Amino acid sequence: MRMWAQSRLCQKAQRSTFLITAAVALATFIPITTQPASALPAFARKYGLRCSACHESWPALNNFGLKFRDNGYQLMNDRDAPIWQNPSYWPVTFRITPIWHRLSSLQAVDTYPGGVYTPNSALQRITSTGFDVSGLDFHTGGTLDKNISFYVLPSSDSTATFHFETVMARFDNLMGSSWLNIKVGKFELNNLLSEKRILTLTGGGGIYQTYHFLPVGDANIFGQMGDNQFGAEYMGHSYNDRTRVSAALLSSNDGNVGLVTGANSYSGFFTFDQGIDAGKLGIERIGAYAFVGEAATYYRTINGAPIPGSGIGNKGFSRVGFTGQLYLGPHFDLNVVTQHGEDNVWFGQGYGNAINPSNGTPCTANPVPNCLPNGTPGIALPATARTPSWNGYLFEGRYVYSPQLIFLARYEAERVSQQPTAGNPSNLGNVNNYVVGYRYNPFMTPRAGMALHGEFNVYHQDLTGPTNPVTLAPTNTNTSELLFGLDFDF
Repeated sequence: MRMWAQSRLCQKAQRSTFLITAAVALATFIPITTQPASALPAFARKYGLRCSACHESWPALNNFGLKFRDNGYQLMNDRDAPIWQNPSYWPVTFRITPIWHRLSSLQAVDTYPGGVYTPNSALQRITSTGFDVSGLDFHTGGTLDKNISFYVLPSSDSTATFHFETVMARFDNLMGSSWLNIKVGKFELNNLLSEKRILTLTGGGGIYQTYHFLPVGDANIFGQMGDNQFGAEYMGHSYNDRTRVSAALLSSNDGNVGLVTGANSYSGFFTFDQGIDAGKLGIERIGAYAFVGEAATYYRTINGAPIPGSGIGNKGFSRVGFTGQLYLGPHFDLNVVTQHGEDNVWFGQGYGNAINPSNGTPCTANPVPNCLPNGTPGIALPATARTPSWNGYLFEGRYVYSPQLIFLARYEAERVSQQPTAGNPSNLGNVNNYVVGYRYNPFMTPRAGMALHGEFNVYHQDLTGPTNPVTLAPTNTNTSELLFGLDFDF
């Protein structure tokens, strides 16, 4: 769930003030008492496990929790089948996060010199603070029978607009083998570093930028690794879960319902990772992934408007990289994701999305040069068109002081290696993203839990900010967000 739209960063002179504020608030938000902690309520009520059994820090999984998930939310004992569950057991968890946050951004604003209205004539930093709320999640999952499990997640944004984030069924240990498991429906891709279990909540930090990055002008919405997708997935793992492989066949529609894109548009997501026993350090994991496929670049139209499901002109895309979960001591671990992305030249020129990216409306409502209805069959691309490619790097370090308290820091860098249009500045759209934060769980029982959450995010993107009205040159996007919240489930 993406909780906030991306916000804007304050000036360099303000950054140190924010960091000091964050540090002071962190110290005041963390109580010094400790209590025993248990697992996420939906499964804790079934198995009676402590949270530290499955979670490094809720909701992030440790190796045992990963094995529990890979086994179809089963411990592989007699308590897995619903017939052995207490009739009062209800496998549902609600999650919502009331917060206080501070947003800062540089914006183009109107001025009124001498009472004369002058549109878009100055740059001004807009800063706002106040109390807010995240979206609401309804988690329900478990077993329908031995080795048959399900997960359903209706999710809303902060305005209570709902959608189905996850709807899937699993068939595990087919023919008695842990190497034969099938998943069907809408589900998270088998990313070793899960965005759906991310430990951060701000606009720039609440998603992994590497999973969603696109060069400026690229309209390929279909390669979003962080979004849940429709399809079928094969997943196999060794009995001890040290070796894992998966292969998913997906509809190229970014998880949207109703076949809104086109016929014969499919993609595949393939992963492999290996766990290595490092003794006292734990299980070190390294892996690789490939997201490859094709999707429509333009649509048949009626009265100039794209017809849902009529997408044609399929073109290819790819995302490949390496992953690692490295335990470097009894309390410290490092998560690493790399990516090389490449889209067909048509995507780089703005073809692929039937919605105007500037305002979220159909292209005919407010056409722009790269909008799809302008991409009629037979059109020739400009001579300056190039195949966009880029490289991404994600590093997230976590210090687990105890099962109740975790500190984390993340740095992401996205670098465009070839711009979609020749002549664009080589650094156009490059991203640097920084996040620091903590989560403290004063309690986590089989009935409810709560995390005291603090976070500070700085997001920077080259040459994508508002145009300077004096020099007429683009500025950089610089955003910041300071956030404190009560992340609770029950």
